[in-house]
Amino acid sequence: MLLSVAIDAPLRRTFDYRCPPDWDAGSILPGTRISVPFGRRRIVGILLEYLERSEVPAAKLRPAYHAIDAEPTFDAALLQLLRWSADYYRHPLGEVFAAAMPGPIREGVPLREEEWLWRLTSSGRDHGLAAISARAGRQRQVVELLLKRESATFEELAEEAGTSREVLRQLSNRGVIERFSRSVQRDPAIPTANTALSLNAHQREAVERVRATLGSFASHLLYGVTGSGKTEVYLHLIEEVLRRGEQSLVMVPEIALTPQLLHRFKSRFNAEIAVMHSGLNETERLSAWRNAREGTAGIVIGTRSAVFAPLARPGLIVIDEEHDASFKQHEGFRYSARDLAIVRAQRLNIPVLLGSATPSLETLARAQKQPQWLSRLPQRAASATAPRWSLIDLRKVGQTQGIATPVLLSMRRHLDAGGQVMLFLNRRGYAPVLFCPACGWGARCKRCDAHLTLHQRARSLICHHCGAEHAPIDVCPDCFGPVKPVGQGTERIEETIAQMFPDLPLARLDRDSTRRKGELESVLTRVNSGEVSILIGTQMLTKGHDFPNVTLVVVLNADQGLFSTDFRASERLAQTIVQVAGRAGRADRPGEVLIQTEYPDHPLLTLLLNGGYEAFASGALNEREQCQWPPFARIALLRAEAASMRVPLEFLEAALRAGRKQNVRGVKLLGPAPATMERRAGRHRAQLLVHASSHGPLQRFLQPWIAQLEALPEAKRVRWSIDVDAGELF
Repeated sequence: MLLSVAIDAPLRRTFDYRCPPDWDAGSILPGTRISVPFGRRRIVGILLEYLERSEVPAAKLRPAYHAIDAEPTFDAALLQLLRWSADYYRHPLGEVFAAAMPGPIREGVPLREEEWLWRLTSSGRDHGLAAISARAGRQRQVVELLLKRESATFEELAEEAGTSREVLRQLSNRGVIERFSRSVQRDPAIPTANTALSLNAHQREAVERVRATLGSFASHLLYGVTGSGKTEVYLHLIEEVLRRGEQSLVMVPEIALTPQLLHRFKSRFNAEIAVMHSGLNETERLSAWRNAREGTAGIVIGTRSAVFAPLARPGLIVIDEEHDASFKQHEGFRYSARDLAIVRAQRLNIPVLLGSATPSLETLARAQKQPQWLSRLPQRAASATAPRWSLIDLRKVGQTQGIATPVLLSMRRHLDAGGQVMLFLNRRGYAPVLFCPACGWGARCKRCDAHLTLHQRARSLICHHCGAEHAPIDVCPDCFGPVKPVGQGTERIEETIAQMFPDLPLARLDRDSTRRKGELESVLTRVNSGEVSILIGTQMLTKGHDFPNVTLVVVLNADQGLFSTDFRASERLAQTIVQVAGRAGRADRPGEVLIQTEYPDHPLLTLLLNGGYEAFASGALNEREQCQWPPFARIALLRAEAASMRVPLEFLEAALRAGRKQNVRGVKLLGPAPATMERRAGRHRAQLLVHASSHGPLQRFLQPWIAQLEALPEAKRVRWSIDVDAGELF
């Protein structure tokens, strides 16, 4: 009997091994971690299946060492989902499994939490006291205690026998006691819920619609305007799932959302909550993973990778802010957590609930085909009303460092009335360009086709694409004239606002200001307590935060996304504007939204202003259908990069020739072409787009094509990757 094993390696294949001679093959199930030789290393693999024969010659097959666990790491349903994911996204299976495990589990630590205890050896139980001198009081106390009980932890021995680790080491060396481990068995606590908020008619209808499908698959969309109480709908449904003795998986797009959501859940439920995101250390991730797998956590909250969280008793999956691009992984295993969550719910036969005020066009198109699973929340919860929107034409008004005079007047009016103000600019740093007005020189990254961004606080020039850092420059290296920063980032806006409102406390929320653990929570606490009057931030502000005292929201530069080569750019811009505008007027005070633009007549802005996101989405879906772009078609992007542009283009031309020979109906190849940013991190990038009429033709084309790509001579000279359902074309 042979074993098929998945190894964490960038190879699209599995590896065959012989069974160890003493292995009872039937007792080791697929999905179990096993220790195997790989080259000169001993590594951890995942058993996939048993084989009767192998294409590898028998003389070259090596035996596996042993099974690490007596039970599978992944149950049958999760194992099949991971295998399906590797096939769908055309990614090496071993790396897919690695993405679904915390680091310590990949390295072979026990699946279950273990505790270390001490016990008497058989010799120690028979002759322990007789062999110990009467003067060795501490040692005798340990033996006497262990004669009364089967085992004890070090902490128990230290407290009850007054022992130390040195005493235990001495007894162990004499063969009197021994140390052993055992799995910690934790019984799930019976969860309870605190008093819930009352629901309005639309919320009750949404809860009942989802509740009716518990125990079966349904892909629900909760389409609610910002501040409409989507979270309260989630909480009511999770309470029902907990009552059924099942677990809920709640997925959020960013770590930034987790603290506020976690506080809301903890104040509502007396239940174990497992949190999973990249900001945790390995010990914290392992603990959350184990709690989810053992079922001790009734609620699992996490970001993208939590879609692979092991669940003992799954009952519901919730995807909050489902439209967010953060649910798509853009490096390595390029999966969509939102799409995989839907597939997982279908395979588990449980409902999945997607919530958003600005649903993705893919989700809206799906909802149009399944209207019975669409729930709308058209009004804000409680007494809150929708904010009033206005465009500020930057061509006609004065500005101070990118802030229009009417905006400053509105800020003063809202601040004097006791409201908070939020300024949104999706550009961190002090200034995006350092420029010489005398000769036109600009500070550019040596490794990317991009300008270096000036960061005043860090006193450095930073490339936001490759991370390269340089010391600040005061004099032009070409003409030796003075240089000046051009444009605004959040740092510069913070400086300007501090000068104009010197007596008011302000805070900045971006990736630079929240790098250290706890800083994000600190800023959010200060804002919600009223300690901060003015909040300045980037995309992090759009992630569903609830700031009840914010009455004015200002979008400082709405023009950044109006002109782009990416067909999804208008959708993302509309979502960003609506989401950030939705932070205004969420309590009982009316809100106002001001949008600064030099293109007030742009169709996208006027459509949003007059018809809201729904009007935009309707028009955008019609355009997508006419042009045959997703969700009315499927795409995959083949990317390649090398030290010079000639090499990736040669590889992509060879890939194009190989693809055309297949002649799969419904599939077109577009390109190759250089990426929008041709050079990044010192490497030149190009891409080839695969456009298919639907999922079936795309997968029929990709399966043999990937194998052909791996065999191309040109493939050895480039780094290449395939991105199925690519989120960005760049």
